[in-house]
Amino acid sequence: MPREPKLTTGEKAKLVWLTARMAKRGIADDRVNGGRVHQGDLQRKFDRVLEQARKREERDAKKNGAK
Repeated sequence: MPREPKLTTGEKAKLVWLTARMAKRGIADDRVNGGRVHQGDLQRKFDRVLEQARKREERDAKKNGAK
């Protein structure tokens, strides 16, 4: 499993916001029929933010390592 990147304040805020939206959808689910709420779109956004942070960290490491 890839290590977690160091997140900027904006990235942290975005992840908190997405987590809160996922929780809100989970609460809104009636749970009678096995949980029909789809959260895949929010999960993809969450994963995308983490992936962009990893790429940013790699790019910064190369940039700072070259100097």
